[in-house]
Amino acid sequence: MRQKVTASRLHDFIKALGDAAKTPVRIFLVGGATAVLLGWRVSTIDVDVKVIPDSDNILQSLPALKERLEMNIELASPDDFIPALPGWQERSRFIEQAGKIGFYHYDFYAQALAKIERGHDTDTRDVQEMIQRGLIEPKRILELFSSIEDQLFRYPAIDGASFRRSVEQTVGKAIERGGLE
Repeated sequence: MRQKVTASRLHDFIKALGDAAKTPVRIFLVGGATAVLLGWRVSTIDVDVKVIPDSDNILQSLPALKERLEMNIELASPDDFIPALPGWQERSRFIEQAGKIGFYHYDFYAQALAKIERGHDTDTRDVQEMIQRGLIEPKRILELFSSIEDQLFRYPAIDGASFRRSVEQTVGKAIERGGLE
């Protein structure tokens, strides 16, 4: 059975993966890993990552690392579920360098939009936390949603009108709660 992933265990993962890397890559942490490292959650059940550029060395090391660290590691990022936001890599926040790997938090706006689209309670709380911590601005969420709205057809599981309503509701509630814009 896999153990929950805490900040300490995430740092073990970062170090171990950095030790395994033979070529320079960037790894973007997503979802629960971001929440744990930034301190609004104590643990998460898995570590979702995106590797750029694709690296056979890194991908081949993940199964053994999963077993050794007893953690779930998944290749998953917002752009697997919604269209990639323009400029997401530039907005991704640097975490640390470990060996040849630069670790980043995947763009907070892309994470927020993917979470809004999913709509789970934990996702909703994460988006609220991102807004309260100033990691994302509510009106910018709507602007970035508008920039990908015409590409939603590429994701047939998404109902575009419902997704837009959810984004607008999230932005409206955030502005009401804190006067944030």
